Amino acid sequence: MTPITEVEGRRLALSNLEKVVHPATGFTKGELLHYYATTAEALLPHLRDRPVSFLRYPDGPDGQVFFTKNVPPGTPDWVVTAQVPRSEGPARMVLIQDLPSLMWAANLVTELHTPQWRIGAPDEADRLVFDLDPGPPATVVECCEVALWLRDRLAADGVGACAKTSGSKGLHLLAAVEPTPSRATTDYAKRLAVAAEKAIPHLVVHRMTRSLRPGKVFVDWSQNAARKTTAAPYTLRARAEPTVSAPVTWQEVADCASPDSLVFRAPDIAPRLRAHGDLLAPLLDPAGAAPLP
Repeated sequence: MTPITEVEGRRLALSNLEKVVHPATGFTKGELLHYYATTAEALLPHLRDRPVSFLRYPDGPDGQVFFTKNVPPGTPDWVVTAQVPRSEGPARMVLIQDLPSLMWAANLVTELHTPQWRIGAPDEADRLVFDLDPGPPATVVECCEVALWLRDRLAADGVGACAKTSGSKGLHLLAAVEPTPSRATTDYAKRLAVAAEKAIPHLVVHRMTRSLRPGKVFVDWSQNAARKTTAAPYTLRARAEPTVSAPVTWQEVADCASPDSLVFRAPDIAPRLRAHGDLLAPLLDPAGAAPLP
């Protein structure tokens, strides 16, 4: 019988708790649910009012992995949903606004992805993002060099950046900006990516062309487009190990000397939160949002 758990007054059927969903470490669905429950205080503010896209991996990363933006069948009526514009017409998406909704979503076994805008202003970005993706043999070590360059370039424009691992191979830079049309944030991000390529051409490429990327870091500026989404802070990734898109300090970025030094797994996050708090908290303070140059 599927156990029923009550979370803040909402009844949830949490299934297959012993099922292994990250095979390299034997990490189970029950452990996944525990991770999200204990990380919720830090995670939920970064999801609030942002429509969530799901990359589901219910049988682990070696099973069927599929992306969905529409409200999944069987979604409880107490989970908040909202209509969002799409090129093919309006659609309804999930908003994860509270702990019960987060635990319901976690029970689906999914990565959580969000856009850079909030519901009600679907083409007004309040975050700027750079996705730094290394082309082998480059690794996150090279991503860190590029991140430091971008951090200083953003600071020269009055924009303060935070960093997190992608939970995969690379690094994400995020900055809070005053509400700005997504087209403008995309154009600005592209200008900085081009500037980075000119300044450090041995490290950076700003185009997605595969033949240009070996040994370099692709600075993906296109994630700022209104239709795009990025892995949310603290989300688990659909990998053999339960790796997390984890906030990091700039000192950790500067000190990165090997790829393993910036790999964080689910059990690492609670101690990091106790030690550092939410390193991405500056993104949540409206007073810290910068005007886009």
